[in-house]
Amino acid sequence: MAAAHASPAAPALVLDRIGKTFTMHLQGGARLPVVRDVSFSVAPGECVVLGGPSGAGKSSVLKMIYGNYRCDQGAILVRDGSELVDAAAAEPRRIIRLRRQRVGYVSQFLRVIPRVSALAVVAQAAVAFGLPEGLAGARARDLLARLNLPERLWSLPPATFSGGEQQRVNIARGFVATHDILLLDEPTASLDAKNRAAVVDLIHERKRAGSAIVGIFHDDDVRERVADRIVDITRFAAAA
Repeated sequence: MAAAHASPAAPALVLDRIGKTFTMHLQGGARLPVVRDVSFSVAPGECVVLGGPSGAGKSSVLKMIYGNYRCDQGAILVRDGSELVDAAAAEPRRIIRLRRQRVGYVSQFLRVIPRVSALAVVAQAAVAFGLPEGLAGARARDLLARLNLPERLWSLPPATFSGGEQQRVNIARGFVATHDILLLDEPTASLDAKNRAAVVDLIHERKRAGSAIVGIFHDDDVRERVADRIVDITRFAAAA
């Protein structure tokens, strides 16, 4: 279905029996089943952590929610104002609108336009969300400071940074807007203890503000501190 009216108590995100199989075109069209019948919901203010070993399909689930991967089956219902939109069946324009207004995403890697400063990378994400430039810049500076990125680096392009510095820019860009749903794919994997703690604080703030969060976390300590529930993705392993 394309859209349905949501009740006031409806969760922010519902996954209803979604599945994914990859076709390996360079291997004669061989098919690689990943997950099947993945079902769970996330309420506003809740952090659901995806569990399971590497290769279980956790990142694939996040990418299906965000629309980077298409589902082979099932529905992904995203609350958009008074509607629940099935992102698994929505047209590309609607997916783009959901990303701009409803669903934020922190990936494992920072992909930015070369020669754009770190401060501009973060502020542009807030402007795209709809914030005025002045407020966007203020939020960007606040987040970069809280994530302990030295101010001398803010005017430089992130391509010149270390991996940990780039990831802090990536996290700031994901948190600078106040999306209703926030997807986090290993955001703390390349960070030291001080900066992992800063990210934990940001997650708790976002939960208190009512965001529904779905995350993957490499660190047991971080996972235990932020998770309200853990969904074991191995329960949804697809048979070959």
